Amino acid sequence: MRMLINVPETVVADALRGMAAAHPELTVDVENRVVVRRDAPVAGKVALVSGGGSGHEPLHGGFVGPGMLDAACPGEVFTSPVPDQMARAAAAVDSGAGVLFVVKNYTGDVLNFRMAAELAEDEGVRLATVLVNDDVAVTDSLYTAGRRGTGATLFVEKIAGALAEEGAPLERVEAVARRVNERSRSFGVALSACSTPAKGGPTFDLPPGELELGIGIHGEPGRERRPMMTSGEIADVAVGAVLDDLRPDAPVIALVNGMGATPLLELYGFNAEVQRVLAERGVPVVRTLVGNYVTSLDMAGCSVTLCEADEELVRLWDAPVATPGLRWGR
Repeated sequence: MRMLINVPETVVADALRGMAAAHPELTVDVENRVVVRRDAPVAGKVALVSGGGSGHEPLHGGFVGPGMLDAACPGEVFTSPVPDQMARAAAAVDSGAGVLFVVKNYTGDVLNFRMAAELAEDEGVRLATVLVNDDVAVTDSLYTAGRRGTGATLFVEKIAGALAEEGAPLERVEAVARRVNERSRSFGVALSACSTPAKGGPTFDLPPGELELGIGIHGEPGRERRPMMTSGEIADVAVGAVLDDLRPDAPVIALVNGMGATPLLELYGFNAEVQRVLAERGVPVVRTLVGNYVTSLDMAGCSVTLCEADEELVRLWDAPVATPGLRWGR
């Protein structure tokens, strides 16, 4: 398997060094694996901290900056960061207004962020945690108990981050983050397996001409395997699964996400089918984001995330953001 790397052991450190060189607006601690917005801590502002295994870029380090995260903690590929990283990040961005941990529902992330919260609170940091668990495909998987955290993580970080940027208190930012998670659902599809640097090859066997419905972001199994389907057929299944669970009574914000190796030509075509299904189901769409945002290394595939959005959530979605991976309005 050909990869644009030096050696597997330095993949994350090399990527962080490259991020530091490309984005002087960030402070990147390569040794301790923490990415922080350079102006942190921002006086009077609630700080948002997230993190997780590397391999999902731009999640999370690519979402550090004004209007979104204050810090991110990258772990090894598909491996949770350790509590010391998270506690160090919280200390670096805490202005005294409190810190919100945004945690995807994977067992390692949940346990390590819980320990980090205890460490941070021992140091006097006022802290709250929001768990993202938006995936409708499976209840339990190889990596988690309950629903997995996937594309809604972007919605939570963007919308809660905008509210924090306005100076809202910790309790309000936490409440909005929870509301976004509760109103969001996702469904993912793999057209190919991903390849980790350590293994140097596919993480699971997906024969040519088949796809996996309901995958997570680590290549873990989904609901079922089927013969290859058209873009429209995939949209029927994915959007249908999300709507059957979410049952929105209001317009939605849509994320049509690539898993890392799917080009925009295909994603925009898939978005046309997603919009068709939503129109057929009578669901208005107020905003749409298309691109590779919550990825799984080099996996070909896509996911759909819908957030039932009231006026406040749409306003916060539209608010300015300036990060490596998401940027508008500034």
